[in-house]
Amino acid sequence: MKTAIALEDPNRLPVVQVGQIPLEPQPRRWLVEGLWSASGVGFIGGVPKSYKSYLGLELTVAVASGTPALRRYPVLKDGPALIYLAEDSLSNVRQRVAGLARHRQLDLQQLALHVITAPRLRLAQAADRQRLFETTGQLRPRLLLLDPLVRLQAINLNDATEVAQLLSTLRDLQRQFDVAVILVHHTCKFIPAGTQAGQGLRGSTDLHAFGDSNLYLRRVREELVLSMEHRTAPAPVGLQLVTTDEQAIHLEVTGSANRSDQYRNGSLTDAVLQALDQCHTMTRQMLRERLAVKNQTLGQTPLKLEEDGRIERCPDGWRLRAS
Repeated sequence: MKTAIALEDPNRLPVVQVGQIPLEPQPRRWLVEGLWSASGVGFIGGVPKSYKSYLGLELTVAVASGTPALRRYPVLKDGPALIYLAEDSLSNVRQRVAGLARHRQLDLQQLALHVITAPRLRLAQAADRQRLFETTGQLRPRLLLLDPLVRLQAINLNDATEVAQLLSTLRDLQRQFDVAVILVHHTCKFIPAGTQAGQGLRGSTDLHAFGDSNLYLRRVREELVLSMEHRTAPAPVGLQLVTTDEQAIHLEVTGSANRSDQYRNGSLTDAVLQALDQCHTMTRQMLRERLAVKNQTLGQTPLKLEEDGRIERCPDGWRLRAS
């Protein structure tokens, strides 16, 4: 027997019987298939100069135009996009977007991409939050890009309480307007081998736990690698900034970031020795992640080096044998 509840009582929290909750007829899973979830909130993370802003703009142009991101990932629900790039002049923003549009053969004047021109935006301040909510409510963008996080707040990013309040604001924004939100944020320059990329985000660990979708850029030797973090994350891919046409600079996927084919004729042995020389002690898993190879590719290389007396096993993994 159902129990009636006075839902209008201001002294009680609103309640609904579970069977009365409406179902979405066809819930959207992706905004950009394989890269960003529908109405997802999260981060594009990476060290300085790893093209985080270019990747953020690539996604907003893709959504605003309905064209595939990175020429590979289809946009499943196109619509207007809204961006705020705190560290770039408006002229520079236009130039970058114009290059991405030219690469797609799009008319810049027809692109549904809007730029916030305020000289400063602080999400920790009530007035700025209100202005952002009002602007989002008016334009109803499908995607909002805020770049970078460190210029959008005046809080201590290592303080979990302050970070939680900031993230709560963004979650409220997402839910109220059904908008996907991308935050561009720096990662630490040196992330220990075997550590998840998201754990390298500067600030509280709440940042890593918060994202619905997260993208991370890192350099492995000479290659730029893009890793996706969500429930069905595909394998990392290699990226490169294509600058052959100065008026159409853009990012392109170069293929899988698995470098198994690069390690031939003893080069894997050299790579293992170099990794241990730099990190002193590494487990098998750490070596795999550092070298971006499959377990099968790494194979017996560490054991063979141990037999040859070039490395030795210790409680924390392998290390170079002292000469």
